[in-house]
Amino acid sequence: MSEELKYNEPWILQRADPYVYRHTDGNYYFTASIPAYDRIVLRRSETLAGLKDAEEVTIWEKHKEGIMSEHIWAPELHYLDGKWYIYFAGGDKDDIWAIRPYVLECADTDPLTGVWTEKGKMGRADADEFSFEAFSLDATVFENKGKHYYVWAEKVGVGKQISNLYIGEMETPYKLKTVQVLLTSPDYDWERVGFWVNEGPAVIHHDGRIYLTYSASETGAAYCMGMLTADEDSDLLDPKSWTKERYPVLRTDESRGIYGPGHNSFTEDEEGNPVMVYHARTEAEIEGNPLYNPNRHAMLMKIRWDEKTGAPIFSYED
Repeated sequence: MSEELKYNEPWILQRADPYVYRHTDGNYYFTASIPAYDRIVLRRSETLAGLKDAEEVTIWEKHKEGIMSEHIWAPELHYLDGKWYIYFAGGDKDDIWAIRPYVLECADTDPLTGVWTEKGKMGRADADEFSFEAFSLDATVFENKGKHYYVWAEKVGVGKQISNLYIGEMETPYKLKTVQVLLTSPDYDWERVGFWVNEGPAVIHHDGRIYLTYSASETGAAYCMGMLTADEDSDLLDPKSWTKERYPVLRTDESRGIYGPGHNSFTEDEEGNPVMVYHARTEAEIEGNPLYNPNRHAMLMKIRWDEKTGAPIFSYED
């Protein structure tokens, strides 16, 4: 039951980029980046709390060479057009930073025991010459008014490069219908610590509005969450439809020992109340390269709605 859940403390240890999906049959599914970055795992439970100790099943392992052979990152599980899909990013042993977005498909009823087939790199629209040519990751998928949209992070520029968020309408679960549209670039100081980064998009709908959260800055204590908002009746491929918050909606709280919250997803408890799943660290000082430090833990947060604006409130207060 949901009352077993504890919020804003480590829930599933050493699982970064956590993603929880509640299927139409009521079952919960959990996936995340694992510290070795070498496989994709799934857990299933009848309850959200049960995911913590649910058996973890490896459904796909990285290639020994070539594409999808390094840095298997940020898988998300989606159910589209009667099939299961996993969206994830991966590098190449010969170029470990050649991170690109890939798609797995499973036509079987049970995604833990079913056969997963590789659909290859996410396909861009025929008229699009740019998407997925550079470091691209953290794709998410959401539906609005019968259309499916794909949002992802991709780096552009020279030197250390800048990670922006882009959106496109989907033609199929593994190809875009429209050319990329820039949603947000790291404009503010809190998005530019260490690296200039917008990544890790996630979407939640409420009261006719679409809220798109994302993560910003390097993956240590400076990591934080921003948010964009659009009306669900607007043209989501028009950048002017989206309003960006000037300040982070969630950031480090040293008093609680929560550092670098980010890369979230949204689900609901058994009563239908919205819950955010996110990762954070519990130490201020990180040993070694933050990317390879395993201590990003999945946590849960109750989401409340602002009575005046209807926007989600992200608070460590239970």
